[in-house]
Amino acid sequence: MAGLFQDDATHTVPDEGPPPPDGPGLFGEALPVSAAPPVHAAAYRVLARKYRPATFDDLIGQESMVRILRNAFAIGRVAHAFMLTGVRGVGKTTTARIIARALNCIGPDGTGGPTADPCGVCDNCRAILAEREPDVFEMDAASRTGVDDVREIIEVSRSRPMKIRTKVFIIDEIHMLSRNAFNALLKTLEEPPPHVKFIFATTEIRKVPITVLSRCQRFDLRRVRVSELHGHFARIAEREGVAIEAAALDLIARAADGSVRDGLSMLDQAIAQAEGVISVGQVAEMLGQADRDAVFDLLAAVMGGKPAAALAITDRAYERGADLGTVLQDLLELLHTVTRLKSIPGLRDSAELPEAERTRGAAIADQLSVPVLARAWQMLLKGVGEVETAPDRRAAAEMVLIRLCHVAELPSPGELVRRLNAAGTPAAASAPGGGGGAPSGGGMSRAVANGAPISEALPAGPVLNSFRDVAALVKDHREAMLHAHLLHSIHLVRFAPPVIELRTEPDAPRDLAPKLAALLSNATGARWTIALSTAQGEPTLAEQGNAADAVRRGEAADHPLIRAIMDAFPGARINSVHDSGVDDYGLPNVPAIVPLGEPEMPDFAPPDAEFSDENPWESEP
Repeated sequence: MAGLFQDDATHTVPDEGPPPPDGPGLFGEALPVSAAPPVHAAAYRVLARKYRPATFDDLIGQESMVRILRNAFAIGRVAHAFMLTGVRGVGKTTTARIIARALNCIGPDGTGGPTADPCGVCDNCRAILAEREPDVFEMDAASRTGVDDVREIIEVSRSRPMKIRTKVFIIDEIHMLSRNAFNALLKTLEEPPPHVKFIFATTEIRKVPITVLSRCQRFDLRRVRVSELHGHFARIAEREGVAIEAAALDLIARAADGSVRDGLSMLDQAIAQAEGVISVGQVAEMLGQADRDAVFDLLAAVMGGKPAAALAITDRAYERGADLGTVLQDLLELLHTVTRLKSIPGLRDSAELPEAERTRGAAIADQLSVPVLARAWQMLLKGVGEVETAPDRRAAAEMVLIRLCHVAELPSPGELVRRLNAAGTPAAASAPGGGGGAPSGGGMSRAVANGAPISEALPAGPVLNSFRDVAALVKDHREAMLHAHLLHSIHLVRFAPPVIELRTEPDAPRDLAPKLAALLSNATGARWTIALSTAQGEPTLAEQGNAADAVRRGEAADHPLIRAIMDAFPGARINSVHDSGVDDYGLPNVPAIVPLGEPEMPDFAPPDAEFSDENPWESEP
């Protein structure tokens, strides 16, 4: 039957176009034959969508979560609410969709139940996979944050699903919901209908109220390792028929920062711009980064004290479009890797590190000491911050590299102490007070070690004149527990650097002596010995400080002015006595030299002073 406008819906083939004219046109000329409609190419699907995991087995880097979910489906203990958290692109929404299919899969024969391995071919699986199942709701909380949106979800959850077994509500970026929206969700989340499951995803788990978290089974999706990303991207490139260098894949995997989606987007971009084999240089230029070999060369030049070579490398990187601030960050990351290789030699055989790190990184680690690496780390860390705030990022980055090259020629504090000792300069001298001698410290003295002059202004380590100085040094190194034991559990018997003899209280840890010796040795560059004794020794620093504080309180209470105040205000008490002449432990500081012309003025008149109205500056004629 012809349609309303003479079209036969049964036989119309839209792709064939209109029929050819069977006669002349209106003015007698032949009518032009319409060209065939253009053939439209299939829409391109980006790699992140094309290779989105469809089953738990396809997820990479989330073995712990997959194991728990598989066990839950196997024993029928699937939670009613899940909270998936992690950085962008690690698979939170993908996992939510896999759970939705697992809950509603009916198998190829239509008789299956919930399973951790959805078939992917039944009507329910295909509808959910194509995002056209009306009973699987996906909501972006970043754009729908209000309480009315949550009330709509609550209202829909009351009705049973139309076709599938379980209604699933997937709410992405749930931390964006308003406070009232969270409150409206609580009751339904605590006692949901049996046919409803909630799956939440967020990148900011700390912004989700604890009342919501306590009602969910939480899974922390971790960042995917570089080695896992490298293997995943290599498999996808092979399936796409793309040739790419292994070093280029390393660069993409490292730049992805644990995100599979970010890495696939970068791989997509690299495939689109390259012809033939995708090289590491092309990827580095695309990402605005220096290639890994250039970063290694830059580290070698900086630690070798070669500013000309270092700036030549950065010039080439800048010409290729690399941001020098990013180059410094790459250098900081490589320095961290080299320090790990120095501290943990077993990493040199680990498959977690790329080949370049295991070979060139290990070679650099063998040439540098930990103090030198730590000093470079601190300078680079500060330099990266300077670049971010500088008006000229390139100039700021170059200044940081020049400073690093200059410092590379200077000895570390420990090396300086060893040179001073080798030159015959005493590293320790007797000092009165504090229980014994101490290292002479810095000063401006000039020494010659093995024929080489040493800078006059470089200190030879921290000055430790007393056991209190040792405790202060431990505090400066943020060793809170060790510092507390030095205050309350240690009795000094003898202080004769580099030997300290102590008696410990029973509550002191057994490893206190070796820990203190290691800290002092690292800080001063000299070898220290901590000997344990059974002698009585001095009171603890805390006991000495308390006793000194009691004396100061007593002296203050005996002062006529304080007594007058106490008499005038019954019930008043002395809360604390502040004395600028004591240190952090309540003990007197070492007396300072008072410059001429500045006489010491007491805070109060002596207790036995008499009042006088005479002018002390008047002299008799």
